[in-house]
Amino acid sequence: MRSGNPALNENAFLDVSTGQLVSGASADTMSLNGTVNKTGLMLLMLVATAAYTWSLYSPENPGAMLPWLLVGGIGGFIVAIVTVFKKTWSPVTAPLYALLEGLFVGAVSAMFESRFPGIVMQAVMLTMGVLASLLLAYKSGLIKATENFKLGVVAATGGIAVLYLVQIGANMLGFQGMGFIHESSWMGIAFSGFVVVIAALNLVLDFDFIESGVEAGAPKYMEWYGAFGLVVTLVWLYLEILRLLSKLQSRN
Repeated sequence: MRSGNPALNENAFLDVSTGQLVSGASADTMSLNGTVNKTGLMLLMLVATAAYTWSLYSPENPGAMLPWLLVGGIGGFIVAIVTVFKKTWSPVTAPLYALLEGLFVGAVSAMFESRFPGIVMQAVMLTMGVLASLLLAYKSGLIKATENFKLGVVAATGGIAVLYLVQIGANMLGFQGMGFIHESSWMGIAFSGFVVVIAALNLVLDFDFIESGVEAGAPKYMEWYGAFGLVVTLVWLYLEILRLLSKLQSRN
């Protein structure tokens, strides 16, 4: 039950007290409908706070978004890390993550929309389209989360994470680093396209992880944890699609 999403890995379904895989279905175990409902609720919460920061954006004073970017980005990251290590807290931390991440996403989206009118709606529709398409492909068996598939996606996801960390470190030290990551050159566009594909394929691993949890009879709180992991991937996918579209429009 390996997933490229760090929130969803093979240890997530182990019982906290015994360290054994939880099994057996009951009213107190994870269900698919419960996970879907909680995912929808988290997305609604994320959209609500995103709409709030969006409404505060002003092209004349874009710097006013910085506090919201910091609160949402750093706060969401901290809560996400806590959720990964304390999955029993996910009924509280997962909704909190959605609220904080919404602040960040709303601020980022408003800044992109100011520069490229209409780009946010395009990114949202593409994200939802990718989600629906991959879910259909997964349920129909067209795409199967085999071990080789999982290893490939995990390796690619890890490589992307390393590249981003190196770029961040280079920027902090005053070096340009790998400028193609942000440039609208064809190389930069190709890189963003590759990242979008890997982010999308992580959804397949998340579907497989959630389905495995339901079959294993994981604890009820794992519905929140599964929803949290799926929302993490969706946010990443949306932001990468937004970046890709901005690069394409910059060339027009």
